Amino acid sequence: MDLLDSIMSSMDKPPSLSEKERTLIKMQKDVIEKKQNEEKERLKRFKERVEAKLTSHFKNPKNIMLKFDPMDQIQRSIVHEAAETHNLLSYAFGTDGVDRYIRVYSRDNPPCEDELAARRRGEPWNEEVRQQLLKNRERERLEAMEPIKKPKKLVPNTNYKDKYAHLIGQDAALKAAKKTESNKSYGFVPSENKRDVRSIEQTMADIKAKRLKLNADRDEVK
Repeated sequence: MDLLDSIMSSMDKPPSLSEKERTLIKMQKDVIEKKQNEEKERLKRFKERVEAKLTSHFKNPKNIMLKFDPMDQIQRSIVHEAAETHNLLSYAFGTDGVDRYIRVYSRDNPPCEDELAARRRGEPWNEEVRQQLLKNRERERLEAMEPIKKPKKLVPNTNYKDKYAHLIGQDAALKAAKKTESNKSYGFVPSENKRDVRSIEQTMADIKAKRLKLNADRDEVK
């Protein structure tokens, strides 16, 4: 006998089950198996009802869609499978565990992307909604095709030339309103007008004449 056999023989053997314990375990297994068989049978009957409903409903060409009540994930998988078997289209909408349901469509009349998007958002969908959506898209298309409008030229409410006409006359107002070309070096006044071209003698004589005239005017006032 080797070491391993020696160790195994020295270990206590697991206690044997009593007859009562074996009976209880067997009963538990039977209950679980029975529930599983019942669930399989229930799902089988559910699948048969779904297939019968699909066959009966879509036998009429006028029926293009069938809505099922909210159901759990296992039942939804059965509906999807049955719809595929019958060459139909199936889509699930709603919140899982709350109100998720299935709509089955005929392949000859599949739902448009707008309908699928609306139902996934939980919004209603009918012919009125579809027509309104088409109108909105057509309006947006026409607006996009319109050329970019140029900004309107601002026109003052009053003519600024007439504002000063009664003070300086109509002709002077028109001349003052003309655009003045700027001089790059000296602004709006021509440089020729800024240069004094008189000689020194002439300048001194002009100053003396102005002083004499000013004194004469003062004497007349006295």
